[in-house]
Formats: sequence, C-alpha cells, structure tokens
Amino acid sequence: MKIKSIIFAAVLFCSVSFSMNAGAYSCEKKGYGQGTAVDSGNCPTGAADFNNANRQYDAYALTSEENRIILTFDQGYENGYTAPILDTLKEKNVKAIFFLTGDYAKKEDKLVQRMIDEGHVIGNHGMTHASIPELSDSEIEEEIMSLHNFILDKYGYEMQYFRPPCGEYSEQSLAVTKELGYKTLFWSFAYVDWKTDAQPEPGEALERISGAGHSGGIYLLHSVSATNAQVLGDAIDSLRSKGFVL
Repeated sequence: MKIKSIIFAAVLFCSVSFSMNAGAYSCEKKGYGQGTAVDSGNCPTGAADFNNANRQYDAYALTSEENRIILTFDQGYENGYTAPILDTLKEKNVKAIFFLTGDYAKKEDKLVQRMIDEGHVIGNHGMTHASIPELSDSEIEEEIMSLHNFILDKYGYEMQYFRPPCGEYSEQSLAVTKELGYKTLFWSFAYVDWKTDAQPEPGEALERISGAGHSGGIYLLHSVSATNAQVLGDAIDSLRSKGFVL
C-alpha cells in the first residue's frame, strides 16, 4: 500500500496544475517540429495539426490571419547583427517579435530598449533557457515569471508571449504557461540560421525564406547570422510581392 500511495502522489503532482484548476494533463516531454509536408497553400500540415490539438492551451504554431506572416527572432546571445536587423525592419516598416532569454535581457539593455522604442514585441524565452517540460510547476512559474518581472521592472514592459526553449513542451507545461497569463508561440517555418559556420549562399538563403511563405505563418529566425541579416530586406520585399503582409 505504501508503494501504491507514493506512485499515486507522483502521478497527482505531475497531472494537476499548480493552481489545481486546469485538470489532468500529460507530462510527456515533446519536441515541436512543423515537418516538411505542406498543404495546397504551402502551409505545413504539422503546424496546423499542432494548432488544432493545442489551442485550448493558447498555444499556436500558426496565426488565423490570412496572408499574414509574423517574423520572430530568438535572442539568446548577441553576435553583432541585431542592430542591422532592426535597421532593416525600420526601413521596411515591419514589426517583429523578439524572444529574449534572461541573459540577453540583462546584457543587451540598449538593444532591448531600442526594440521597445521602435514598436516591436518583446517575448519571453525563459530566464535560463531551461527545458520547460523537465521542470515542476513551481519551477516553470519561476523560469517564466522571474524574467517577466525583470523586464517589467527594468523596461516598464509587460510580456504576453512565451516561446519554449528548443521547442520542448508537454501538455502540463502548456497548461501552466497559460495559467501564468501567457500565450505560447511556436513556429511554422524555421530557418536554420543559428549554425553560423554552415550558412548557405545569400541567394539560397533568400529562396528558402521567401519560398516558405504561407498564410498565418510564424517565422523562427535568429539574429546571429550575417547571411540572415544580409538577405532580410530582400526576403521581406519578396514575401510582400507574393501578397503577404508582414
């Protein structure tokens, strides 16, 4: 009986959110990926499937807006290209979402303030970039809200979007994130620009980014690649020429 009681207690801890209001959810760790299959509108079917399965948690890999594409940048460290990217976004009149880690928010205050001043959205990428589904409910709260409160105190900005580091999640982590007042944003297109020593030629990079356009797209980019920064303006122009709004 003692062993059964311990097992029951462990399952209960894993299955019920910290507020006890969300019900029972799976703690199984999952890694998000949109896959390569697309529908007739070039939209990744994996992203659409994720939306259908997880919208109850305010978790999305696509937006519902036809012909709109949202550019998002994960900001883990600075490599000298964020300022040129901000220059391009300002020139093209595009607002993006920048998902900050705690380390970036603390070290790069001038760039963060510029993002805010120029009308971009600041998103939460976790104080320590921890694997969210590996944390307890209270640890998830600390990981998200410690950065939330830091940004609020230092910059006077209140974040509302969270991106789980490495795209790792569980039903439980999505539910806890929602209870903290956050929407979770994944992506429907990821450009592998974080491998800075293995970037394609600019023309190929441009084709990858512009060729992936689809309605409701959420693009995952990083600001650490010289190639990325170089082709961003042309990619925006190309996507707009195809009828997309950024």
